[in-house]
Parts: sequence; C-alpha cells; structure tokens
Amino acid sequence: MFGSYIERWALEPEGEPIVTRSSHLLPVRWRGRPAMLKIARDDEERAGSRLMRWWGGCGAAVIHAEADDAILLERAESRCSLFHMAMTGSDDLATRIICRTVATLHQPRRMHLPELVPLERWFEALAPAARAHGGIFEACSGAASFLFADPRPPVALHGDIHHGNILHFGERGWLAIDPKGLRGEPGYDCANLFCNPELAVVTSPGRLQKQLSIVAQEARLEPRRILHWLLAYAGLSAAWFLNSGESPQHNLTVAAIAASEMNR
Repeated sequence: MFGSYIERWALEPEGEPIVTRSSHLLPVRWRGRPAMLKIARDDEERAGSRLMRWWGGCGAAVIHAEADDAILLERAESRCSLFHMAMTGSDDLATRIICRTVATLHQPRRMHLPELVPLERWFEALAPAARAHGGIFEACSGAASFLFADPRPPVALHGDIHHGNILHFGERGWLAIDPKGLRGEPGYDCANLFCNPELAVVTSPGRLQKQLSIVAQEARLEPRRILHWLLAYAGLSAAWFLNSGESPQHNLTVAAIAASEMNR
C-alpha cells in the first residue's frame, strides 16, 4: 500500500505502520525532515485532507505532497503534549493554546472553501437517539435545535478538536492535525474541549465552569452559547457510542454537568 508513494516521493520509512478505522499511516523522512504518509480509507478522511490543503499550513500541519487518496504531512517530533499539560496542573494553559490554534484555523481565506460537511448533517444521529432514549438526550437534541434555528455565520471547522489533535511542531508552534472537514458555527469547535473521554479531569468538580470562562474569553463567545454547543455535542457523541455498541456514560455525565450549569 505504501510502496508506490515511498518510491514516488523518495521517502525513508521511520517506524511501524499505523492502521486506524479511517486511514493507514507511516512515519517517514522526506528530504531529511520528519513526515507522515497518510492514506485515506473513507470519505470523512478525504474531506479532512481537502480542508488541510485549504488551510495551507496556517494553524495546521503542512501537506508536502499529495496523490490519489494519499497525502504527505509534516510530522511533529516534540514531546510537548497538551494532554500531559492538562493532567499535570496546566489545564488552563492547554485550553488557551487550543483556543488560539482554533482561532487561527477559523480565520477567513481568500480561496473558496472546499466541499465540507454541514453541521446539520453531522448531527443526524442525535434526534433519533432522543426519540429512542429520552432523558438527557432530549435536552441535548433541544440544544442542537435551538442552535440550528438561530445560526451564526459559518466557518470551516476542524470538527474534532481535542488535546491529542493539536501537536507541537517546534519553531512552527502548536498546529492541528486530523480534521473532519465540517462547516458551521465556530462554537462547535470548542465543545470537545469539555468532553474528551481520555482526559480524566473532564468531569472534575468545577472544571467545566472554569474552562467555560477561559474559552468564552479566548474565543469571544457567549458562555451560554458555548454551553448549548457542549450539551448538543455531548449528546451526539453519546449517540455515536450507543450506535457502535459502546458505553455512552462518559458523555452523558458531561451532558448532565452542562445541563445543570445552564439551569443554574
């Protein structure tokens, strides 16, 4: 699978292949620099690659080369980690770094937007989950309906902003990888900051309130609007987990915290 691209771009493999649900990846060297060869396996990954090209390395990793379903990306080698920062007393700083990276991604470009998935389509799984399960799912679905009934000007969205998708690229600073390729209101890209299931501090008492204040300040968004996006996203993520046969409990817990904060 990688052979033709290794030959075409004169790459030197530098590690074992990585296989995910949506792509095949291989760490390589390209012209002496660290890079990642990535081959998309589904339309979601292809949409993300289109968005990476549109960003042109501004706020995101650079695409050095592309052909068919393959792209060659710059690769981060720094050991700096937002996940580690958030878990070792620098949660606030990690959130500010993420918000500032997202702000760069949301800046307008002169080029026409590529084909991206609208948020309304992205949220298709939420309403059926609310009808089937009720409870907190209904509150999540109601939050999504509220947002879509009163939309804000759309931007190109990363779609999967979390502590593992913004990496440190040395002198280039913090840059995003692995976008989903969505289009919609900027507030959506803030939601997963509060939901990341791998981040144990997410459901800690007072964490949501503190990070909400930071995100509102950094992103210049209304706190209540952010809470609506958080509630909607947590429900959507829970619905995805249910549909894949996994437990939605983490996301339902976050949704309950967000609902309580909205009612406070």
